[in-house]
Amino acid sequence: MARKRVTLADVAAAAGVSPTTASLVLTGRGRELRISDIVQERVHAVSDELGYRPNIVSIGLSKGTTKTIGFVSDTVATSQLAGDMIRGALEAAQEHGYMLFIGETEGDAASERQLIDAMLDRQVDGVILASMFTRLRPLPSTLDGTAAVMLNALPVGASAVPSVVPDEYAAGRSAVRLLLEAGHRSVHLIGAGPGEHDVPPATVAGRERLAGIRDELASAGLAPASGWLCDAWLPPNGFAAVHDLLARDPTPRALICFNDRLAFGAYQALQEAGLRVPEDVSVVSFDNATLAEWLRPGLTTFGIPHEELGRRAVEVLLGMREKAEPAEASGSPVVHRLAMPLFGRGSVAAVAR
Repeated sequence: MARKRVTLADVAAAAGVSPTTASLVLTGRGRELRISDIVQERVHAVSDELGYRPNIVSIGLSKGTTKTIGFVSDTVATSQLAGDMIRGALEAAQEHGYMLFIGETEGDAASERQLIDAMLDRQVDGVILASMFTRLRPLPSTLDGTAAVMLNALPVGASAVPSVVPDEYAAGRSAVRLLLEAGHRSVHLIGAGPGEHDVPPATVAGRERLAGIRDELASAGLAPASGWLCDAWLPPNGFAAVHDLLARDPTPRALICFNDRLAFGAYQALQEAGLRVPEDVSVVSFDNATLAEWLRPGLTTFGIPHEELGRRAVEVLLGMREKAEPAEASGSPVVHRLAMPLFGRGSVAAVAR
């Protein structure tokens, strides 16, 4: 049998005071309104004895906040790679006294609408829309006038909704600089390129990484030695691309793979050809996947700062709340780009003189 919920009226009756007095005491306004210490102590004692729990939503609404944030993701919540994104958001929310309501859609638009509606019905203070892979996505119309932030995604069309994403462009430039500083002048691209439009469709990360790579090479008076566009970024695609590259150029000196899974396949193709990493071929990649450090030699890669992304999304959302700036239907979106840390391992070597 369910236990009857203790109400404020129950506490007031047991303490021998009015519901108004009990409410003032339990919301911390007793001293301000000169309610005697004896009465305050009696109300608190009765409240503890009865196990009274205040209606947080009602109290929050009276103050203009419920101290809750809706977190709507596609597959982030169950992704091993993005577990830290949830952790970062949770920790930031807790530090500010907020609770995170997490829902997952598996990419279904109808499920997304239902989740957002349910969260708005519960008067959340704002909504974070999160994606597993950095991508373009439209802002649901149900969020018009609501504080919202896009996490690991960029808006389609005009929108004032801010986004929090990894700085893929800067990481692309840094990958090239790493190789240039090691003396490499011939860099082959595995997964995209060589042209600026040679990227798989709908991949924001690929487009921005390629732009950074090409710009940094151009600043050194260079262009990609070759580019191998792959329709998927999986180990078999990396293996096939490097296999084809070796048929044309048996002695490439440096590869930039557009993610670690492509790099796993590249390692296999190089090994089968009798080439060593990094003595014969240097390899740089992106994502810092779990297996990157277990390759031999370990893969030098730029990681995605999942935890910092989640944390920043909460902080941006709460900043909007403080400034009373809900999302508008049009405007110039603010994009917060977070640096992708370098995990330098053993896959890059200086060119022998």
